[in-house]
Amino acid sequence: MAEALKKPPPDLAARLKALRDGLLTGLVERDVPVRLALLAALAGEHLLLIGPPGTAKSLVARRLHQAFHPATYFERLLTRFSVPEELFGPLSIKGLEEDRYERLTEAYLPRASIAFLDEIFKANSAILNALLTLLNEREFDNGARREPTPLVCAVGASNELPEGEELDALFDRFLLRCHVGPVSKDGFPALLGLRGNVGAEPPQQLRLSDADLAEVREMAALVDVPDDVVALLADLRDWCMAEGIQVSDRRWRKVVKLLQTAALTNGRDRVSIWDCWLLQHCLWNEPEQRAKVNDWYSARAGASAAMDPSRLTRIVVSWEGQLKRDQDSRSQAHDAEGNLLFKDSDGKPTTAKGGQGQARRGKSPLFLAPPKAQTESPHSYTYGDKGRIQDRTRAGKGFTRAELGPLWFQDASQDWTQFEDWSKRDAYLANKANWLMEEMDLPPLMEPTRQKAAHLDACLKELTALRSQVETYKAQLLAHIASLDADIRAHLWVTDDFAEPAARSLGGTRREVETLLGRLDKLRQGFEMLPREEAPR
Repeated sequence: MAEALKKPPPDLAARLKALRDGLLTGLVERDVPVRLALLAALAGEHLLLIGPPGTAKSLVARRLHQAFHPATYFERLLTRFSVPEELFGPLSIKGLEEDRYERLTEAYLPRASIAFLDEIFKANSAILNALLTLLNEREFDNGARREPTPLVCAVGASNELPEGEELDALFDRFLLRCHVGPVSKDGFPALLGLRGNVGAEPPQQLRLSDADLAEVREMAALVDVPDDVVALLADLRDWCMAEGIQVSDRRWRKVVKLLQTAALTNGRDRVSIWDCWLLQHCLWNEPEQRAKVNDWYSARAGASAAMDPSRLTRIVVSWEGQLKRDQDSRSQAHDAEGNLLFKDSDGKPTTAKGGQGQARRGKSPLFLAPPKAQTESPHSYTYGDKGRIQDRTRAGKGFTRAELGPLWFQDASQDWTQFEDWSKRDAYLANKANWLMEEMDLPPLMEPTRQKAAHLDACLKELTALRSQVETYKAQLLAHIASLDADIRAHLWVTDDFAEPAARSLGGTRREVETLLGRLDKLRQGFEMLPREEAPR
């Protein structure tokens, strides 16, 4: 049986909010990196800041250090000429004298709780392997011993993205990534208004201890990840693959751990769809991809497992296709005694399989020539019946409509006229007495197929169940909409500016769902109107 989630301390969310707001004091437009840094530390992950010099990247790391007590801080600027001693400490002379290859790590990275590594992608091969182990396993190989390190969170910084496959593993160690640019035009006056060191260290009672961190991480592992979040992550993984955004399996597992931490620190025992706002800061490899991930998430927010509008639409379209196939299906009609019915030349039902029908040449129906018709104009000669047609059937070959056109004959008023100019031409063609008839198989009399009662009952049952599920989803969606503003504004890690696009997305989803409910009602009516097979007597 799964271990029950212990309730987080009742004041944890309020304490973290006060701590977060305190760390933000005196910073302009650095809300997101500070939030991400604190969350990364709580989840045991690392943060990478990408941006030009002078954008407060190091200040974010120093502020993060103030969130913990006791905590040691280490900061270093890397260059391609940096040597291991700068990060991991000098070699122990005493150790060398005793044939031991050890470093004096006190006050260096292996003894740091919070570390800031500027220009981290300048790390060379002499540093890289030890750095990877330290970041991932929180261990340092000091000579023959592998020593645990107290590292809570490393903040890496770079002016540019890594170049070269040898840095891919290092890049992947930073679960959270944030592009930091210069202060905007709107924020610039506030930046100029800062005077001196306006940041103040948080009060001692707000700062987090090692025991606090251990408790948060232990409880976060028990936070439930519901089906709607799993479905969202699965769809997002497919989308990332289609977009060419490479995300390792290890990274996806770390994403879940981060979401669990976000939920717990907001006082919840299950991950919310709103926690997934953080995904945009976890899945990009190039800064412009962050906006694409965010757009995808914003459009999907409010969906649930197997019930998001795109999947519902596919289901409804499939049902509409089934209904159309059933409506278009035709079967041969039967009379009351069960005999197959055919359609005679008048279009009336008959049990006879054969009968007289209008002959055709290709697709053209065939007719008889008018009485005493002739092929020559009566005005081209003065005596006789030149070109007179003696056999109206033309030896059984008949005449097409086009062949009748040039024939001459006398109408009822004894005036000579050509068939194509005759005022009663259409009536002549419609009169069956003027058709060339022949024996033929009569076409079957078709009617809408009478569906089996079991088929129709099963369809109606499934549609009823589907509509009930959609109604439940709609109710959940309306609850999302009702609580949206409060949920986002109270969220420790989601910025307030997400409330408006989230509201637009949910409003659009609501309209889609209401449209789908209308289509489901039409589907039910359509299946109810289909003819049924008569029950056996």
